[in-house]
Amino acid sequence: MNRIFPKGTEPEQIARAVFALARRLDTGKSWQVTLQEYRPRRTDAQNAYLWGVAYPMFLTGHEALRGWTKDDLHEFFLGEHFGWETLDLAGKPYHKPRRRSSRLNKQEFSDYIEFLNQRAAELGLWLPEPGETP
Repeated sequence: MNRIFPKGTEPEQIARAVFALARRLDTGKSWQVTLQEYRPRRTDAQNAYLWGVAYPMFLTGHEALRGWTKDDLHEFFLGEHFGWETLDLAGKPYHKPRRRSSRLNKQEFSDYIEFLNQRAAELGLWLPEPGETP
């Protein structure tokens, strides 16, 4: 069972719901219970826009990006937007983005898309708005 309790729900109400569910469980089976903060994730449409429109527009629209892949762009832009973390890998510094897009909520993902639009404009590129035909 997966249930979302809206902001402001009293902890006692959540506890009653969990208790009511637990009372109906089959004792002949093992169970796992997880309680975590709900964060709405990005939409499929947002993800499709990123990989199917935005990144391809960068790759086809700017000569300096010849040879880059969508994955290259993704890693680079995540680091530029969220900052870089430097790790030591066998005595050599390795840089990786501080955040991954898979963990962004809808608003954070929209902010990331806006960042990409700004970077595209700096490169003289135009990215269509989501839902707009390129």
